[in-house]
Amino acid sequence: LDIYMPRGARGATNKPSLKTLVYFHGGGWMGGTKERSALAVLPYLQKGWVAINVEYRLGGVALAPAAVEDTRCAVRWIIRNASRYRVDTDRIVLSGRSAGGHLALITGMLTTDAGLDGRCPEGKGGSGVDRASVTQTDFKVAAIINWSGITDVNDLIKGEHAVTYAVSWMGAQLDREAIAKRVSPISYVRKALPPILTLHGDQDEVVPYQHAVRLHAALKKAGATNQLHTLKGREHFIDYTPEDMQTASQVIDAFLAEHMH
Repeated sequence: LDIYMPRGARGATNKPSLKTLVYFHGGGWMGGTKERSALAVLPYLQKGWVAINVEYRLGGVALAPAAVEDTRCAVRWIIRNASRYRVDTDRIVLSGRSAGGHLALITGMLTTDAGLDGRCPEGKGGSGVDRASVTQTDFKVAAIINWSGITDVNDLIKGEHAVTYAVSWMGAQLDREAIAKRVSPISYVRKALPPILTLHGDQDEVVPYQHAVRLHAALKKAGATNQLHTLKGREHFIDYTPEDMQTASQVIDAFLAEHMH
């Protein structure tokens, strides 16, 4: 992961901790790099936040759920090293686009009971042996900003909405439908979740707009704080206008001001 800090912030350990954005790049879990998404964190740096841009294993290296294991580990590492980088652990916001939006959702919605934290065990000391704690503590982020993220992976690996990137991420694993359910944000809807803002174009065919609608409805029914901002007439990012982005930025700022304490 790459850590960006406001000018003059690094090394100032005696100063207050800062709001922190943790960003996951898109690319259908099969492509993309954190470097290509680096500009996405600039608005938060301008606000005086710490911004952390996370890499994860792509499907060509390791099939699902590897990417989710990695993003969970990344957040745990950030929390462990918070004081070194002035991260306020009570004000961490997860965000990402497309597959990155999915990873922001699933990373913030999972609990340790899902069993996807095994690649980043917490140490408990030991004499000459690196002992791992049997149980890990849950973490909770302050908010999730989901840009057109996948919310139901099973919907994309079979039937009319099947897409190459999702099928490839699952590969030929015998229990792929169970894995897909395990890494689907829609599987973890409940009231006790961080505030979630979803931004999605209603003409999106790469990630169907209904993924956003279904998640919004499920969260609302569960009593979880969430908001859906629809980009009317827009597809999967390629036709977003500067005006769209300016409005989205205002929606994000208002959402965080209201719900992130």
